[in-house]
Amino acid sequence: MAQLTVANKQFQWEDKPLQIISGAIHYFRVVPEYWEDRLLKLKACGFNTVETYLAWNLHEPEEGQFCFEGIADVEKFVRTAEKVGLHVILRPSPYICAEWEFGGLPSWLLRYSDMKVRCMDELFLKKVDRYYDELIPRLVPLLSSNGGPVIAVQIENEYGSYGDDHDYINYSKEALIKRGIDVLLFTSDGPGDGMLQGGTVPDVVATVNFGSRPIEAFEKLREYRSEDPLVCMEFWNGWFDHWLKPHHTRSAEDVAKVFDDMLQAGASVNFYMFHGGTNFGFYNGANYGDKYEATITSYDYDSPLSECGDITAKFEAVRSVVAKFKGVDVSELPELPAPLPKKAYGIVSMTQQADLLEQLTQVSDPVKRVTPVPMEELGQSYGFIVYSTQVSGPRSGESLYIQEVRDRAQVYLDGVYQGTIERWNPQSLPLQIPAEGARLDIVVENMGRVNYGPKLWDHKGITEGVRLNNQFLFDWTIYPLPLNDTSAVTFSDISNHESSRTDRPNFYKGEFNVDETADTFVRLDGWGKGVLWINGYNLGRYWEQGPQKTLYLPAPLLKEGLNEIVILELHHAEKPQIELVDAPDLG
Repeated sequence: MAQLTVANKQFQWEDKPLQIISGAIHYFRVVPEYWEDRLLKLKACGFNTVETYLAWNLHEPEEGQFCFEGIADVEKFVRTAEKVGLHVILRPSPYICAEWEFGGLPSWLLRYSDMKVRCMDELFLKKVDRYYDELIPRLVPLLSSNGGPVIAVQIENEYGSYGDDHDYINYSKEALIKRGIDVLLFTSDGPGDGMLQGGTVPDVVATVNFGSRPIEAFEKLREYRSEDPLVCMEFWNGWFDHWLKPHHTRSAEDVAKVFDDMLQAGASVNFYMFHGGTNFGFYNGANYGDKYEATITSYDYDSPLSECGDITAKFEAVRSVVAKFKGVDVSELPELPAPLPKKAYGIVSMTQQADLLEQLTQVSDPVKRVTPVPMEELGQSYGFIVYSTQVSGPRSGESLYIQEVRDRAQVYLDGVYQGTIERWNPQSLPLQIPAEGARLDIVVENMGRVNYGPKLWDHKGITEGVRLNNQFLFDWTIYPLPLNDTSAVTFSDISNHESSRTDRPNFYKGEFNVDETADTFVRLDGWGKGVLWINGYNLGRYWEQGPQKTLYLPAPLLKEGLNEIVILELHHAEKPQIELVDAPDLG
């Protein structure tokens, strides 16, 4: 069977030099029905390889419970790539970054208070080993050594940007080898001294990640690896977006120029991303530099294929570079599949409504605690959590403080909205407590765990306590709201939608008919902030603050006939209606 090897500073495949031209497509960000379409477009761009991370938190959502079905069927994704005629690079590190929730680490790790991740912590390695015992045997038959399409596998991920535990990196290497991974192994890191010193492994191919100045990056790599092939394992040809920030774009001409420079230098290149896809559900990550910043639902990344799989000017420019490099006309590259249809289904009115705070006991199993605790301590991974207590009165001139909110808290006193406290803006709120006392409700949203850097260990909810001035409040009832589905919500007809802003969280439900399914985009003008489900599938979050103004709704999530939309709006909808349009708006 063929094996990817290294000789004369080049990759070799079947005794011939191979320059890898690869693109990242994450199976977990694309509905399975569209995997083949996206892979065919990668092939049509002249690429010979697809690369994907593997997300541990998708495959082991609860400790000891594994999932490799539906969007988590990585084996099917790899076999689809093989069918299309592509090599495959897999990056199954426990940690993947990827702007993905907790960098792919499962949130249940946070229940182990003494655990240290990404190092030779015995408990962490025990959990990784159990996951690998489930995962790796599924990958071994897919290796090129066994006749499959997988030519290379990554050890850890950008480890030099996090730590320098070389025993751990070697353990990660041996964990793959002893389970049967016998194809080429590699590491990837930023092109800096500290990163290359911390993240590389002797006798394992080292690659670098960057978005520009390729000659400079490769010169730094050469200082450490004189005989390795030149590889940009992540060519950042676009970038991701955070809420409250503008949408990122990068010109097609600039990307094509840098790409061409790398090819002419003899380097192998992996586009990060070739097709970004979508952070469905609650799986978006977050960054914490100077402050916490959550990643938006769209992972369009301004990549050659748009979020909905459309060809872009960047795709055309990159395809032209590949054709020139191969010495052929663009028309001689593999044929593009037909564009997927889009449709504007029009206005959909919400006909039913349910107040979240009035239904807490039926949509949640409440627990009693002396102090607020983060959701992980209650076995919850994602979604929302409500903290309730009774405050004595009278009190005037006092302020409410939350230590610490993760990530966004809406505060209610006897059901009346008092304000919002955000992790990136941890203000206090003045409260006036009447003589008879008042019920205090705090609705906290987990907006996505940090996926990169030193603040990776990221509990959600309220992490320490709540106080009025310096007095901590005790005796709490806590309502976990993972919102895996909305079936427990009891709706009633909207008889008179309140147009004034009450800022109370409400569920809305509406239905619409579809004669023929097609991709569409949910426009939420006049809505505030929340989450949307289509036929029970969590499409993700929206927020009027932007940048994105629409949610991508792939056709396979629709059905011919009646379709149901459920929305959890945290603040207010000007009109209880959405619009399904035929074009995205990412800001």
